[in-house]
Amino acid sequence: MDNNEKAGNSVMLKICAFIVDKRSLFFLIYAILCIFSVISRNWVGVENKLDKYLPGTSETRLGLDLMEEQFTTYGSVKAMVANISYDQALQIKDELVAMDGVFSVDMDDSEKYYNNGSALFNITFDYDENEEQCLVLLDQVRAYFEPYDSYLSTTLGDTQSELIDKEMSVISVLVVIIVVAVLLLTSQAYAEVPVLLLTFGSAALVQMGTNFLLGTISFVSDSVTIVLQLALSVDYAVIFLNRYKEEHASLPSREACILALSKSIPEISGSSLTTIGGLIAMLFMQFGIGSDMGIVLIKAILLSLLSVFLLMPGIIMVFAVPMEKTQHKNFIPQIPFVGKFAYASRYVIAPLFVIVIIVANRLSARTPYVYGYSQITPPLINEVQKAQNMQNDVFPSDNMVALVFPAKDYDIEKKLIDDLLGYEEVTSVTGLANTEAIGGYTLTEKLSPRQFSELLDIDYEVAELVYAAYAVNDEDYAKAVNGLANYKVPLIDMFMFVYQEVKEGYVTLDDELMQKLEDANRMMNFAKAQLRGEDYSRILVYLNLPQESEETFNFIDKLHDITERYYEEDKIYVVGESVSQYDLKKCFARDNTVTSVISILAVLVVLLFTFKSAGMPVLLIAVIQGCIWVNFSFPAVLHDNLFFLGYLIVSSIQMGANIDYAIVIAGRYTELRETMGKRDAIIDTMNLSFPTIITSGTMLAVAGTLIGKMTSDCAIYGIGKCLGRGTIISIMVTMFVLPQILLVGDKVIELTAFVMNAPFQTKQIAGAMRIDGIVRGRIEGNINGVVHAVVRGNVSAYIENGDVKMLDEDTGEEIPDEAGTEGV
Repeated sequence: MDNNEKAGNSVMLKICAFIVDKRSLFFLIYAILCIFSVISRNWVGVENKLDKYLPGTSETRLGLDLMEEQFTTYGSVKAMVANISYDQALQIKDELVAMDGVFSVDMDDSEKYYNNGSALFNITFDYDENEEQCLVLLDQVRAYFEPYDSYLSTTLGDTQSELIDKEMSVISVLVVIIVVAVLLLTSQAYAEVPVLLLTFGSAALVQMGTNFLLGTISFVSDSVTIVLQLALSVDYAVIFLNRYKEEHASLPSREACILALSKSIPEISGSSLTTIGGLIAMLFMQFGIGSDMGIVLIKAILLSLLSVFLLMPGIIMVFAVPMEKTQHKNFIPQIPFVGKFAYASRYVIAPLFVIVIIVANRLSARTPYVYGYSQITPPLINEVQKAQNMQNDVFPSDNMVALVFPAKDYDIEKKLIDDLLGYEEVTSVTGLANTEAIGGYTLTEKLSPRQFSELLDIDYEVAELVYAAYAVNDEDYAKAVNGLANYKVPLIDMFMFVYQEVKEGYVTLDDELMQKLEDANRMMNFAKAQLRGEDYSRILVYLNLPQESEETFNFIDKLHDITERYYEEDKIYVVGESVSQYDLKKCFARDNTVTSVISILAVLVVLLFTFKSAGMPVLLIAVIQGCIWVNFSFPAVLHDNLFFLGYLIVSSIQMGANIDYAIVIAGRYTELRETMGKRDAIIDTMNLSFPTIITSGTMLAVAGTLIGKMTSDCAIYGIGKCLGRGTIISIMVTMFVLPQILLVGDKVIELTAFVMNAPFQTKQIAGAMRIDGIVRGRIEGNINGVVHAVVRGNVSAYIENGDVKMLDEDTGEEIPDEAGTEGV
């Protein structure tokens, strides 16, 4: 052992000894962190809207930001009441209108609002949707409709998020139960279970509490991270615990824990790199939920590592005696038949799998991806979705998009609206230029003084004075000088001007006229706030097209072409659910390639350093990539629409996490091939690897499946379903296909190794010693293999990837390096 290696081992052992001996300090630190996390988890903001995560350059994001700046969107709620007469509906409408804070209630005898014994009330509040008062009014409206057979839908509040939280709480409890059951079966002592659960629980709680550092996270990250953290990081604690049990077979608890930790830190850190490598790919997605979830999951993995390295050693020391007293027989059986089958079928299964992944690649390319929720039916339907579905069944609504363009002359806007109404895809258009006001005039129709006087039933002379004042105020002196008879002003502008003049005391009106002016001003201000900003106008275009289809996406492009006839191209925005989904589709085309390439490259780099061979990483990545293709062939074959986010996230997780199963088998096989033939090596490999794979794999598969079966959110449903199915496929392939590939590719792996074999440097050692490493040489007889043993005798051997610790022959205690290396 050279001096650098000695120094490195010594420093690591000192650090590990500090962690074990100062466990009370780490217990205190984690107790404080957990208490803080219980409080700070309430500080985490959760974003429920997918469009918030679109790239800043996307049309939806630019349009939404512009609309938030330029226009007011008032809070609203749709309420459907079933089994009532039209007269009852009218009474309900009157009572709602009388409610303080309600601006208007739309309901009439048309099929749009009254159909088949049910009435639809479109209630608009007098407050911006972001104001707290809207939520107060929403509660009042809900309370009002409680006695009725009613179904309410609204974008106000976080009802959907609250329902998803409840679902995930149930899923989390079930996952914990499954995890405990799996650990009881795969552990060797009942007291091992609380050791693992305390480690997991602390890491999960700190993970939730530290999310506030990110400010706001997506509802997807908030919902599934804890379950995935448990499933993804279980390997780390299991590896450390198994290493402790190996060391404890010959050492006291303290020394075994210190030595196990020193050996586990590099091993677990290396294992985590493949998972992190897969997750890193998500950081490069244009669609922000990918990077949001990637950051949260990477943080979760790192916090799990810290929990295993800093907290778990102390917990092991506390439970050391109970673990010895509660040992039970191993419930995981030996599976020699798997290795025998692999050896016998190696020349059949390996080429067959190549054919399978080629077919799967072609099929997965046909997966029917969707970018909205309208074409997906989740396994559960929550109260919000039930209400929305009931409304849609009785009162089908058109697909609405908002068209935003520079604010110019109202006449140009009117021409645009008339143009749009000429297309069969457009059912109606709402804008200031075609909204009826009073007297048969629209809001933007231009009136002369004579028309204005007749409309309000005032003297013509008074109307002329008002128009003259308007002209002066508008700096349109030419009109005032040349005569006002033909001077026309948009109705909305004149009404608002008169109202201002009255308020300032320049004009006096009788009570009846004043009331008419008050009502008109309120209505016009309400309309203008929604449809006319300082620099931009917007109109609402209702389409008879589905929310998501190629025809819809094509017409969105056509809307741009139509509007460009009247306004500047770079200042036109179309905003709506359909546009959001169109933007998501554009993001997916790019993100799909980026995540696939980066996840493969990141994992490849880790594997190259792990196996020091070019062939082995390529084989392992090909196997897992094949599993991903097989996973996403199912939706194509079953014609099952898949929310695109499911593919982007699950393919990254599957590449980063499931490849660990392949690494376990490949690493074990590589070691055993040093001392065994192919047949014996693969049989022992599968026996030794099975407990690790079945423990970790079962947890991730169960977690994903439960998420996919017990949620009402389409995005979470897609992620869970694909993750559960993908993990099961990966387990099956790594158990029943990878062994055959390793056997067939054995020579390729050997030939592509890029580490030159250095000449053996044989060590001559005598006395008592502990040997850990690959041994080629003689220990009272020839030996060539992996050794973890205490030797008393003469050693003449080359020790690779390991070390030798000299022991006192009487006490068995380790001799310091300076003394122990004498005579080597």
